[in-house]
Amino acid sequence: MRHLLQEGCTETEVEGILNGIVSMLALVEGEKREEIILSFCEKLNKAPSNQLGLVCLKVLWSLYMSLEENSMLRFHVYYYLVGVAGKARQLHTVYKDMQTTKNLFLKSPPSNDQMQKLYRLLHEMLLLNGKSDDAGRVMIELLGTYTTENASQAREEAQRCIIASLADPNTYLLDHILQLKPVKFLEGELIHRLLSIFVGEKLDAYLAFFEKNKDFVTGLGLKHEDNMRKMKTLTFMQMAENRSEITFAEIRDAMKMNEDEVEEFLIEVIKTRLVRAKISQGDGVVYVSSTMHRTFGTGDWQQLHTLLLGWKKNHQSVKEHLNHIASTQIELMHKKN
Repeated sequence: MRHLLQEGCTETEVEGILNGIVSMLALVEGEKREEIILSFCEKLNKAPSNQLGLVCLKVLWSLYMSLEENSMLRFHVYYYLVGVAGKARQLHTVYKDMQTTKNLFLKSPPSNDQMQKLYRLLHEMLLLNGKSDDAGRVMIELLGTYTTENASQAREEAQRCIIASLADPNTYLLDHILQLKPVKFLEGELIHRLLSIFVGEKLDAYLAFFEKNKDFVTGLGLKHEDNMRKMKTLTFMQMAENRSEITFAEIRDAMKMNEDEVEEFLIEVIKTRLVRAKISQGDGVVYVSSTMHRTFGTGDWQQLHTLLLGWKKNHQSVKEHLNHIASTQIELMHKKN
């Protein structure tokens, strides 16, 4: 392709030539078909993204669409599509979310190893395209593909997932990460202990950990100030779980802050929408109406189950009452007539 540009072909002419090749590939049959198509995809994948990225993206998409829905080649071509689109900063044209991507291959499901390979590439390209939230979701999806038997193989990926989640300023609820098998494999290590603090402990526990392991935390690329900010929010969430009123003095002591910093802190917490509360500066109190729970254990599921059963029972009672009223009204109308 470089040679085509060097010979004076415009990008439009290059696209026409490549689409011609795609048309010929559709006619290829036999054992060598897969080898030829994958070799063509590899060539497009290596094209310089600044000159031919969009051209290669369009050509690969044409190739993908030319393949039968039940063809395993569709997965391989899509894999290259993700790489080319990502490097061209056009990943949004081929990737929406994981469920949509999985639905592409319902008629020709890839193997677990192939999906893991795709997840790794998606994670890399999403980060390259500034989609850290989506990248985090893909990494969790990747870690979910491992079993207890092979969890050790995902050691580095589990560590990257933990670090990215802790560093993300918008990620506060981390309980689900602890349940992933590759993360469980890290039990007993410092990084697992650090994650556990962010999942269910308070600011004091983090400060004690940091005091003993400063080099470890900074070596992960995590910023102590950012960790402190997140841990303060998580600590307040835990304080607010079973309380409707919390004094400024309690917050000041728990968060290790000055009196004049409390109100600003509360405003920032409320902005996250993790806690619904009303600040009464005059009373020196914050009134809590609801808060997200940091963890959701067996007891929480049981409580939710009981709540839903109660709601169902009340709903049925209201329905029966309304039916009774309606029947009574109909009887009265018939008597009047």
